[in-house]
Amino acid sequence: MNLPTGDQFELETTTSTGDVRATITAVAAGLRTLTINGIDLVPPYGEDQTPPSGSGIVLVPWPNRIRDGVWRHGEQTYQLAITEPARQNAIHGLLRYAEYVPVEQDRDSVTLAATIFPQLGYPFLVRTAVRYELVSDGLKVTHFLENVGGEPAPVAVGTHPFLKIGGVPTEDLVLRLDAASHLEVDDRLLPTGEVPVDGTEWDFREGRRVGDVDLDDAFGEVASVDGTVEHTLAAPDGRTVSVWADDEFAYVQVYTTESYPGESRAIAVEPMTAPAEAFNSGKGLRWLDPGEQWEVSWGIRFAGFTAE
Repeated sequence: MNLPTGDQFELETTTSTGDVRATITAVAAGLRTLTINGIDLVPPYGEDQTPPSGSGIVLVPWPNRIRDGVWRHGEQTYQLAITEPARQNAIHGLLRYAEYVPVEQDRDSVTLAATIFPQLGYPFLVRTAVRYELVSDGLKVTHFLENVGGEPAPVAVGTHPFLKIGGVPTEDLVLRLDAASHLEVDDRLLPTGEVPVDGTEWDFREGRRVGDVDLDDAFGEVASVDGTVEHTLAAPDGRTVSVWADDEFAYVQVYTTESYPGESRAIAVEPMTAPAEAFNSGKGLRWLDPGEQWEVSWGIRFAGFTAE
């Protein structure tokens, strides 16, 4: 049977807390399901559906938006395809509809690969792969990028996981972001500045209830502890689900919606190595020399759950 997200890769492992399971899709190397003892840690969607609001997909070679799809480097101007027509932006990179191919698979892990070929507005050749691995406290995801072309290539990595704790209304979860700045945007959701969150409604360092906020916002100056950043959703009973990432993920986008199928409210917590407009601003942008490789990791961590 042909599916909108291609082949489905089912992962499972047994931990001290119980059984952890995940489903990874070939299209966009997306995370479609993740559970601990049958409790959803991401809002699932049907295998006959496309990812709602980009749920779980990989965003390379840039996350978020580029104004008018235009970016400049030196004397050269590049025009990307417009993939967000309503706002006239190029959004979420070049592989969100690409079918990745498996290069390695075990019971608890899978590695999928896709190549970014030279195309409109991006005349570079970059080989990418993403490895999903179930671990004792959740899921670890590692991205590999290699410039296999002849010229330096600009790259950034983002991902689009939604989070939940099954059985708890998402609006009752408390969101905590370890981020000290907020990116102000215009009506096209493109950045106009970056300001401290101190004393503002954008300070989530002590936590705020998801049902009390509406967000499609990026945050920077994320705090790193021993090379790791972490953003958390907490249930009233003390259970938590978190997105962690290595400190290359210096930005995080948070998006709330009431249109996710089967959910009264859903929230995405999206680690990004660079914010919107990075190809023009240079913020967080990585230039890979020919033959150079880059590896970054993030994951989803659960805590407070008990064994069956």
